[in-house]
Amino acid sequence: MRYVKVMDNIAEDITRDGIANLGEGYEKTDDINKADAILIRASDIHGLDLGPSVRVIARSGAGFNNIPLEECARRGIVVCNTPGGNANAVKELVVGMILVNSRGTLSGIHWVNDNADDPDIVRDAERNKKAFVGREAIGRKVGIVGLGSVGSKVANALVHLGLDVYGYDPYLSVEHAWQLSRTVKRVDSLEELCRDADYVTLHVPAKDDTIGMIDKSMIDLMSDGAMLINYARAEIINEDDVAAALESGKLGSLVCDFATPKTTRMKNTFITPHMGACTAEAEQNCATMAVEQMKAYLERGTIKNSVNYPDCDMGACPTPGRIAALHANVPNMLGQITAILAKSNANIQRMMNEAQNDSAYTLIDLDKPVDADDLERLRAIPGIYRIRVIKPAQ
Repeated sequence: MRYVKVMDNIAEDITRDGIANLGEGYEKTDDINKADAILIRASDIHGLDLGPSVRVIARSGAGFNNIPLEECARRGIVVCNTPGGNANAVKELVVGMILVNSRGTLSGIHWVNDNADDPDIVRDAERNKKAFVGREAIGRKVGIVGLGSVGSKVANALVHLGLDVYGYDPYLSVEHAWQLSRTVKRVDSLEELCRDADYVTLHVPAKDDTIGMIDKSMIDLMSDGAMLINYARAEIINEDDVAAALESGKLGSLVCDFATPKTTRMKNTFITPHMGACTAEAEQNCATMAVEQMKAYLERGTIKNSVNYPDCDMGACPTPGRIAALHANVPNMLGQITAILAKSNANIQRMMNEAQNDSAYTLIDLDKPVDADDLERLRAIPGIYRIRVIKPAQ
C-alpha cells in the first residue's frame, strides 16, 4: 500500500481529492510522516517537515515557488509540476483580455452600471460613448515573452486573429517550436521584441533572469499607450517602473492576474484575482497529470516534468530488479555504483543516467534482485541522496 498526503483540493471534479483515479494500492493519509507522496496545489510547504518516507511531490499546476526545490533534491524527493495542463485556460483569458481592453469595454460596462438609475440612460449613453473609443487589434504588433505551453498557444491564437506576432524565448524547446505557427516572427532579444510593440504579454516563470525584466528600459521601447499583459508571475515586472509609465501615459494599461498592494493602486489597471487557470477543465487536466506522474514515479521510477531532477523513463521494469538512484551530479558516481553491483555478480541489463544542474538520476535494471547488503553499500556512497528498489512489472 502506498500513502498519499493531499495538501489541497486539487480539482473539484475529482472525488476524494483525486485519490479515486489512482486505482488499487493507494490510500489517502493525513500523516505526513507516513506519506510516500504529496499532492499539492497552492499550499506553501517551505519549512514543513516533509517526513522520512516522502519520495515525490506532485504539483497540480505549473508554478513551484511554494515548494523548497533544493531541499527536496538533497533529500532525494522528486518534485513534478504539470506544464500545459492549464495552458488553454490561460490562453483564452489572455486573448480575451487583449480584445476587451483594447476597446475600453470594461470601462464602458462600469459606466452603464454606475448610471443604471439614470432615467435618460439611452440618451446619455449615446452622448458618453465617445469616452470609450478604443482601437482595433488586427494588424498591430504584439510581443510574446516566452513561447512555452501557454505562450505558443497565445501566439497561434493571435496570428489567426490577424495580429502581427513576435516571439522571444531563448530556451524554446523543440516540442514547442514544432507547435508554433510559422507566421510568428522570432526575435533574438527582449529589446527587439518590445520595440514599437502595441501589446506585450508575458509567459515565463519567475527566475533570476526574468524577475523585473519588464522595466523602464523595456517600456520606453514600446509604442505610446501600449498594453502590458502579465498572466505569468507578479515578480516579472518592475512595479515602480510600470506605475510611473501608467501615470505618464507611456503605458496605456496594465492587464494582469496579480492583485498586489502596488498594482491595485496603479492607474489604468485591469486586474483579475489570480484566476488565469481557474476553469473546471484546467483543474481536471492538471490534477490528472499530477496523479499520473506521481504514480509513474512510485511504480516504475519514471520521472516526467520534474523541476529539480532530470526526466527519465525506461518504461515498466521487465527484470527481477530495478534500482533508482537519486544523487549529486559529480564525477565517477556511476563507476562507484556499478563497482558495488559487480562485486555481487549482478549483471546490468539496462541503464539510463540523466543529469540536471546539481542533481542526477540513474535507473538500472539487473538480472537479479539486489540484496540488502548491496543496498546499504550503495546508500553509503558520498553524494547518494536516496536509493529506491522498483518492483518488477506484474
